[in-house]
Amino acid sequence: MSGSRAPSGDRDVDLHALAVRLRRTYGEIGRVVQRFAGERGLHATDVQALAAILDAEEPMTPGRLRESLGLTSGAVTACVDRLERSGHVRRVRESSDRRVVHLYYVDDARAAAHAHFRPLADATRSAMDRFTDEELAVVIRFLSVLNEELAVGRD
Repeated sequence: MSGSRAPSGDRDVDLHALAVRLRRTYGEIGRVVQRFAGERGLHATDVQALAAILDAEEPMTPGRLRESLGLTSGAVTACVDRLERSGHVRRVRESSDRRVVHLYYVDDARAAAHAHFRPLADATRSAMDRFTDEELAVVIRFLSVLNEELAVGRD
């Protein structure tokens, strides 16, 4: 029944059930992130920055990182300084315009992060195996729309 909608009374129950599960997912992922940060002497914001750098479709700049995380310029500078000192990222000046700085995830640090987050990836794959491709497409579409809606509130 693609596109069909439940009566609004059922939607309230669905919203509550969804909110409970989203909070639990956020908590479970948060524990994995906190453990990663704690083991490496990083702040939670540092891990968010690493994820933003990893997920960026083009080389990340401090300015785009600031926008992505909603931080001040000074906070982003402190974050990038910590990440660089800890060996997680490197700053590279653009050769054509030395004022432009790109941030890259260091390969060894990326490998360590992949190893740490492997159980999360494995759990995700295991959960995905319980759904059809069509069902997963709906889940991905829902999460994409939810993120778009949340981003509107952020702006």
